[in-house]
Amino acid sequence: MRVDNSRHVIAAARRRSEGTRRRAVTALRHLDTTGTPVTFDAVAKQARVSRSWLYNQPDLRAEIERLRQRQQPIRQRLVPDRQRASEASLRQRLEVATTRIRHLEVDNKRLRDALAEALGEQRAAAILGNHCDTPRRRISSIIEPC
Repeated sequence: MRVDNSRHVIAAARRRSEGTRRRAVTALRHLDTTGTPVTFDAVAKQARVSRSWLYNQPDLRAEIERLRQRQQPIRQRLVPDRQRASEASLRQRLEVATTRIRHLEVDNKRLRDALAEALGEQRAAAILGNHCDTPRRRISSIIEPC
């Protein structure tokens, strides 16, 4: 007759699982306190666990995602100086955009006026019984290329 040793196997599995979880929590704390970006890959490497195991642990996954969100604004500020737009560059872009907006506003007004005139002529023609649906006066260059 065989002796039932399953309790020893279960206890060993439990200890291994607790050790794995402890390593993952320790890795998370270490990455957070040192300011290292917290990612699933970084935690997995530090704790010597698989990323898939981390994804399958709801509490650890939530903590990693929380720390990533908290660290995200820090990483966005770390843009190298040579990639940042200078104040003069931003002013020039603003001036170009403002000029473009003014031109579009003028074009928009001209198109609205032309539409109003064409609709007025169409309505007048309908009232007077003149069934010509072409405006009487041609407006040149209503639409210009952008």
